[in-house]
Amino acid sequence: MNTVVGSDDILLVTLDTLRYDVACELAAAGRIPNLARHLPGGRWEERHSPGSFTYASHQAMFAGFLPTPARQGPHPRLFAAEFGGSESTADRTFVFAESNLVAGLAAAGYRTVCIGGVGFFNRVGALGSVLPDLFDEAHWSPELGVTSPTSFEAQVDLAAAAVARLPAERRLFLFVNVSALHQPNWFFAEGATADDGDTRATHAAALEYVDRHIGRLFAAMSSRRRCLAIVCSDHGTTYGEDGYTGHRLGHPVVWTVPYAHFFLEGPR
Repeated sequence: MNTVVGSDDILLVTLDTLRYDVACELAAAGRIPNLARHLPGGRWEERHSPGSFTYASHQAMFAGFLPTPARQGPHPRLFAAEFGGSESTADRTFVFAESNLVAGLAAAGYRTVCIGGVGFFNRVGALGSVLPDLFDEAHWSPELGVTSPTSFEAQVDLAAAAVARLPAERRLFLFVNVSALHQPNWFFAEGATADDGDTRATHAAALEYVDRHIGRLFAAMSSRRRCLAIVCSDHGTTYGEDGYTGHRLGHPVVWTVPYAHFFLEGPR
């Protein structure tokens, strides 16, 4: 990462609430081709979330604690704040003196841009401002939020515009919190109504919707130079398993998340 930072653009996409099992099923069935073509070996990596809901998980990720591989560690991290005794900080880890990755990348010369999705990025009140205020530039509107059936398209439009207006020599760290998977997601299933409610199947339909548009995000982020892309879920969610619905609880489908990182090659 010490050769990547300062050279490449960096993209972090959190597919908010995406379940590992659903993500794997769709990749194996060929239902998310635009994501699957970039996944190492065509498969998601199984990891454990650092938090059971959006705010906790993103606070950890922005401190360098991306989801942890679901096997015995320690696992060297891509990014880490300076912290004495850290067993997951290795020679290849990008270590920053600041309290969070966003500030660390800004200190390394990056323009930092946040395109919010769920309510913790909406800047309505102090709590909804904590995460977006880490960035040089942050965006949120109802069109990007959980109730919009075209939220991800609008997010990609903003991302492409942010890339286009940045001077060619300036490196970019772009963060996108994808709200489409989060409830309500019933409207992504053909013929569904609000009375039908959200289900595991509508969750899957939301991921298919995201896949139809994510290629444009990848193209924008690799239009200037090579880009390191990190795509993962921040946590999963339950749809009736063991009597639970939702997240912010300690169920395996909440803690187990899909993860991938890969390079998007720039212009040749």
